[in-house]
Amino acid sequence: MNFSGIIIGFFGFLIIGIFHPIIIKCEYYFSDRVWYIFFILGLITLIISFLVENVILSGILGILSFVLFWSIRELKQQTERVKKGWFPKNPSRKYEGD
Repeated sequence: MNFSGIIIGFFGFLIIGIFHPIIIKCEYYFSDRVWYIFFILGLITLIISFLVENVILSGILGILSFVLFWSIRELKQQTERVKKGWFPKNPSRKYEGD
């Protein structure tokens, strides 16, 4: 039996689950100005996924890469959710329009 797909799927699910609170915390403490960190890390993991010969590790790195890229969009949307009052504002940070 080949378990590669199951292993990659499990880690994909795990990575997505881990990034949900990371996005919320990043917006709370740093705003969406940290988007470039996600972009750089996404590029790095994408390049490494091309260079790794192990199929499972390459797949996991590819998923991580695209989750990092998707996190940029989610970070911008999280900023909008905070503006709408769906998530709390950080009281020690200045917001546009305040």
